[in-house]
Amino acid sequence: MFLAEEAAKATSNINHFDWFMLAFTILIGIGFVRLVMTKPKKNVFAIGFTAVSLALFLYIDYIMIFKVWMA
Repeated sequence: MFLAEEAAKATSNINHFDWFMLAFTILIGIGFVRLVMTKPKKNVFAIGFTAVSLALFLYIDYIMIFKVWMA
């Protein structure tokens, strides 16, 4: 019975959806860098939208890692 309780405590808090969230954050970050690095004409609306999306995803990732995974 003691071993079963230890095995139940050792389960992970990481879901499959968490890995998709991290992958989307990386993709949004790559897109943001590419939008900022364009030379002739910058699309200000796209840069702003991507910046807000990246900030939101980074905040969600912060909560996911430090409040859920490390809990």
